[in-house]
Amino acid sequence: MKKYILESIQELRDKVTWPTWVQLQSSTILVAISSVIIALIISLMDLGFDTILGEFYTIF
Repeated sequence: MKKYILESIQELRDKVTWPTWVQLQSSTILVAISSVIIALIISLMDLGFDTILGEFYTIF
């Protein structure tokens, strides 16, 4: 177990390529904007289906 932990630490320190601060910020902004756009699309779809089904149920 000790060997596994030491090798994991070494791999994280030496082999993993960590993003720079600028790359991290741009990725975070991209994810935030994408999340807002997807949330808006889903909200519009929900509102549309609610309206369509509401009209459908008033007919019957």
